[in-house]
This record gives sequence, structure tokens and C-alpha cells, in this order.
Amino acid sequence: MTDAARASELIEAFRAFATPLISDNLERVPGAVGLRPFHKCGGVMAGRALTVRTRAGDNQFIHRALDLITPGDVVVVDGGGYEGRALIGEIMTSVAASRGAAGMVIDGAIRDSAAIGKMAFPCFARSAIHLGPYKDGPGAINVPVCVGGMVVHPGDIVVGDEDGIVAFPMEGATGLLAAVKAQEAREADIMQSIREGRYRGAYAR
Repeated sequence: MTDAARASELIEAFRAFATPLISDNLERVPGAVGLRPFHKCGGVMAGRALTVRTRAGDNQFIHRALDLITPGDVVVVDGGGYEGRALIGEIMTSVAASRGAAGMVIDGAIRDSAAIGKMAFPCFARSAIHLGPYKDGPGAINVPVCVGGMVVHPGDIVVGDEDGIVAFPMEGATGLLAAVKAQEAREADIMQSIREGRYRGAYAR
């Protein structure tokens, strides 16, 4: 199996787990705060980070990034959290989906939220607004970015669901996956003890 195939298999494995389980095993590193799903939720987004940094309210470099998408990429955009102008809408979201992206994460605003809300394609952002973007730059692609207080590097694994978004390096992800599976098993045992009336609380002696 090639390195790329192993990486894809590892990313796919994380799709089975909710973000709180993953977050609990990331040593309390900062997570993305203030971003929420705008798409038709159902399932977990998981993919590799294709990162974009752009001027507030400007989407020129997001357009450029769309041409670089490879299947399984999550387009992660550091828009500085600015909510005064939308960085993407239905058209750009549809382009990303058609090119095989696994989702989009926008630290800023979107528009066409009603249309995006009918899509299964994952789209996370801060808010929605009708005002359109500038298209002048500057910006950068595949550089470290910060979204909602969370640092994301190019190629990081990005996972998102109704509870939010987490990101972490490919290096060490195998050990993280094992820890997440172990916690899922522990929590399943706790839920079973609740159903059977045996649960006495985390601090019971």
C-alpha cells in the first residue's frame, strides 16, 4: 500500500468518530470556536487541509485554491473572522464539491445560505450575509492559518460535524485514532451502566 493510500485510509477511519471524542484526546489544544455548519448535516466531514489565507472580505485566493483541489481536500480559509462580506456562496461551494473536495471551512461569512443549507456538501462558517466579496487580494495558499483560534497546517487532517471542527497533523494520527477508539469503548461501557442502573458517577468510590 502506498503512503497516499495509507493516509486516505487513516482519514476515512476518523469519519466514524464525533469531534468531541477526537478533541478529548488532543491534550486540550485550542479548537475552532465560533464556526458552525451551514450545510444539511448528516455524517462527519474528514479530509486533508488545503489552506488559504486571505484579506478580510476578499476571495481572490479562494478562487485560486479551487483550481488546486484534489479529491479529499478540505478548503480551510483564514478570513480573519471578518463577517462584513461573504467569502463564498452557492457557486464556489458547488465548484469545490464538483472537484472532489471533502468540505469547506470559512473563518468569515458566506452567502446563499438557503441553497447551501440544502446541500450535503460540508460548509462551516461564522455567519451569513448578502454582501459580496472583494476580489483584489492579497492572500496565500498552503501556508499555516488560524481559523476560530485553531492553527491548521497544510495537509493536516480536518474533521467536522455538528459540534464543530478539529484539526491535527497526519504525523501521530495513528496513535490518536487508537486513543479515540479506546475512549469510545469506555463511553459505551458507561452508557451501558446507565441503562442497567449501575452508574455511580465519575467520582464515585
